Amino acid sequence: MLGSGTIFRLGIAKALGKMSYKTILTQLFFVLIYADGHVNEHERCSGKSLIKSEGLNEEEFNVQLELLKSKDRPTVLADSVKALKRLDRDQQIRVIAWLCVVANGDGFMDRMEWQLIYQIYHKELNLPLEEIFKVQKELNRFSREKVFA
Repeated sequence: MLGSGTIFRLGIAKALGKMSYKTILTQLFFVLIYADGHVNEHERCSGKSLIKSEGLNEEEFNVQLELLKSKDRPTVLADSVKALKRLDRDQQIRVIAWLCVVANGDGFMDRMEWQLIYQIYHKELNLPLEEIFKVQKELNRFSREKVFA
């Protein structure tokens, strides 16, 4: 259960129109895992790696995912991309790299997942794919180390 302090902080950040890196990452993770209409076990495992790597609170992450189920996904995406544009370039690249790790978690990136990622990194942010791949490789290494540790 989320404490009132956590709910208060989330409400204040939203009221001020600011989303943290972690909130943006969580929301885009949500949009991505539902892009193809279903969530698989590989995506869930990637989520656990994301939680550990980014220092997210697992309970808050799961609560946020549950709350997002009742939201309009196109609005969540639009709000998240708008907030993502306010992050520094390195954070933008890291978010996109995480989306790639999650989408490739089962060994295959679905067409809808690819379209979503492409829209964000290329059309919205104009980020270089080479830099995304570099960070994705590091995140994949981290994910494997945690799974096999």
